[in-house]
Amino acid sequence: MDIIWRSLRSNRATSADRAILSLFDDPARFDDFSIRADGMLLDYSKTSIDRDARQWLVKLARAAGVESRREAMFGGEKINTSENRAVLHTALRNKSGAVRLEGRDVMPDIRATLARMARFANALRNGEIKAADGGPITEVISIGIGGSDLGPAMGVKALGAYHDGPKIRFVSNIDGAHFTEASKRVDPARTLVIVASKTFTTVETLTNAETAKSWLGARAKSQMVAISSALEKTEAFGIPADRVFGFADWVGGRYSMWGPIGLPVMLAVGPDRFHEFLDGGYAMDRHFRHAPLMENMPVMLALTGIWHRNICDYPTRAVLPYDQRLSRLPAYLQQLDMESNGKSVMVDGSPATQPTGPVVWGQAGTNGQHAFYQLLHQGTNVIPCEFMIAAEGSEPTLAHHHDLLKANCLAQSEALMRGRVSRQMLPYREFPGNRPSITLAYKKLTPFALGQIIALYEHRVFVEGVIWGINSFDQWGVELGKEMATALVPLVRGADASDKDGSTQGLLKALDAG
Repeated sequence: MDIIWRSLRSNRATSADRAILSLFDDPARFDDFSIRADGMLLDYSKTSIDRDARQWLVKLARAAGVESRREAMFGGEKINTSENRAVLHTALRNKSGAVRLEGRDVMPDIRATLARMARFANALRNGEIKAADGGPITEVISIGIGGSDLGPAMGVKALGAYHDGPKIRFVSNIDGAHFTEASKRVDPARTLVIVASKTFTTVETLTNAETAKSWLGARAKSQMVAISSALEKTEAFGIPADRVFGFADWVGGRYSMWGPIGLPVMLAVGPDRFHEFLDGGYAMDRHFRHAPLMENMPVMLALTGIWHRNICDYPTRAVLPYDQRLSRLPAYLQQLDMESNGKSVMVDGSPATQPTGPVVWGQAGTNGQHAFYQLLHQGTNVIPCEFMIAAEGSEPTLAHHHDLLKANCLAQSEALMRGRVSRQMLPYREFPGNRPSITLAYKKLTPFALGQIIALYEHRVFVEGVIWGINSFDQWGVELGKEMATALVPLVRGADASDKDGSTQGLLKALDAG
């Protein structure tokens, strides 16, 4: 692969001063550097990638074994080598035949769980499932953290136009303020609490769950649900087995909203809409598996990321959805990307030979324009931008709002590319331009489109991880801080801290309320 990396860097060295705008001297540039799949469009024409660079990028993907690793993942091989696990979140949205793991078809169990979820959701939504006093359940508080929170919280907000079920609130932070705010002006007699923790050992989640249990009082047994595979622990907590929805260890937390972790989404929009969300993910899976690499949306999105991270040396990327209901998407993708590919050790245990995961951040447009776009346009660092925009808004009576939204989105990507020279020769009014962006366009933010978007970015993370030679499906980097926090609790409460460093000792004293 060394010759491929050298060729890519040589291409960059000879074209670094070339204006991206000049590439549009080719009238076919947009058509040639965009991909369509099932009503979605990925435009990467506003980048510095030319045909020669793209050929080398595709060769890089082949040489890294993207195609074979892709089939290994879908085929149930244990590609999560550090935990000796398969990676089969795609099976949760599979709509075709069998998916085998060690010779056994996992689809009957998946379909049975989805059917249980649907029965529960329908019964709660239509009033068949009642509160302890026989009244209706009108509120849901979902307790989780990380993948058990970010996915469903993002999904419920994203599908707000279809939300016709109970109100859904989310609690993740161990800070008591989060539960207090979520439960404020909420009647515990009308509230269902969902506790989402695969192992039922996550400190933050269980602390909040205990608080919720006390808040519910005698109602807790009939008004709590668990999303967990630890049946003994959920039973000990007091949640009946028929109110527990589990999932296998081959579904990573940040990839889990397609199954039981997505129950809050199903409660919000109903089982039919939730299955449309699964359909969108499955459509992207089919495209990813079968489209040629150069016509493959996740592959080319990943290769654009590789170009920017490794060849152009851009350390961050901004995710900028021009859709208010996707305002939680940047945070969701931040975890998906940075927890997956924030690694400095390769699969074989050797140090990474290339920079790996970039810093992922962003905000919904147009709000971000009045916050950090100054830095995007005139800052000293070039930050590749990833815009998202729907052709049609979800508010038909406010169509003029959406026209303005589309105009702003398109204007920003054009301005980043074109820049501007000040006619008055005022340096502070000049924009350097030549700043890359991609745009993901779709007809409307439907459950199907949301499924496509999430699966697209999941596969993008996978492809980039394969090229970097890292394991995108473990997250050992979150362990050390958690272990040390557990050990620090007695010290915060006054135990001897003499074996700690001077800073930690000083901070413990400063924070001592006594």
